[in-house]
Amino acid sequence: QLDPENTGFIGVETFASLVHSHELPLDPAKLDMLVALAQGNDEGQVCYQELVDLISSKRSSSFKRAIANGQRALPRDVLLDETGLGFYKRFVRYVAYEILPCEMDRRWYFYQHRTCPPPVFMAAVTLTQIIVFLCYGARLNKWVLQTYHPEYMKSPLVYHPGHRARAWRFLTYMFMHVGLEQLGFNALLQLMIGVPLEMVHGILRISFLYLAGVLAGSLTVSITDMRAPLVGGSGGVYALCSAHLANVVMNWAGMRCPYKLRRMVLPLVCMSSEVGRAVWLRFSPPLPASGPQPSFMAHLAGAIVGISMGLTILRSYEESLQDQCGWWVLLLSYGTFLLFAVFWNIFAYDLLGAQIP
Repeated sequence: QLDPENTGFIGVETFASLVHSHELPLDPAKLDMLVALAQGNDEGQVCYQELVDLISSKRSSSFKRAIANGQRALPRDVLLDETGLGFYKRFVRYVAYEILPCEMDRRWYFYQHRTCPPPVFMAAVTLTQIIVFLCYGARLNKWVLQTYHPEYMKSPLVYHPGHRARAWRFLTYMFMHVGLEQLGFNALLQLMIGVPLEMVHGILRISFLYLAGVLAGSLTVSITDMRAPLVGGSGGVYALCSAHLANVVMNWAGMRCPYKLRRMVLPLVCMSSEVGRAVWLRFSPPLPASGPQPSFMAHLAGAIVGISMGLTILRSYEESLQDQCGWWVLLLSYGTFLLFAVFWNIFAYDLLGAQIP
């Protein structure tokens, strides 16, 4: 009766008067979340399907927990309108609007967020990369283009096709960098994008996505650029950044962060500059070198991992990944690629007679 044109939407005021006049025994937490959903769309209307989903608890685990706890009521104020918050709470609010496209997800994350556990993974990786770079810089007395030092490739951390049997190198190369410029790009993107992502989605999901990008990067290089070594955490960085940027693009209308176009341009400029620098060093090195320079294929592999697997992870805020068919398809595809890459590294180099420097 209230929606004669069958649009599936009615105004918030109309719905509120309906609830009041009929004294409907609805859970206050559900009503608050329904209002938050209405605030998240441009028209400020209540969606019939969202009402049905809330009443039947067909929401993610975060909504189910809120519904189960009838004493937990979310404030009706929009997060951006709240004043008097401390520095950390303002940062949490910034992260909520930067990462999550749904208003109800943002409100729930903001009010249930706890400082423990802190986002330690991305901070620990970045700190380790800086320490390793400083140690090698002091040891080699070289801070720019360290790969041109004859002792650099002797590091046990670098991925080198001649040392494929040392399996740890397929991951530990992420702690080594070409020079100060590559370390700066990666550290900036890891802290600017990786830390907020970890705060929202947790250490397990983000660490898995980052390491999946790193591993895919080294294995892709071993297949497509068989003579080249590899250094830098760009595979993991591009997995995080491409997943986040793709999530923003797909949910552009729902993202409420200010200057969102400008915030997309900065990571894209950094990523493009890093890829251009890597391609230039690979094919037109500025200095004579004793062997091939590090490959840039890890950047592309990380981006593919981020757009495929990472986008699924970031779109499923606090939802169980194992309940989604698409997640298992992506996991199976990634496992198939890993299996193919392992056999390639065992047999292809000898069969193709690859000349390893």
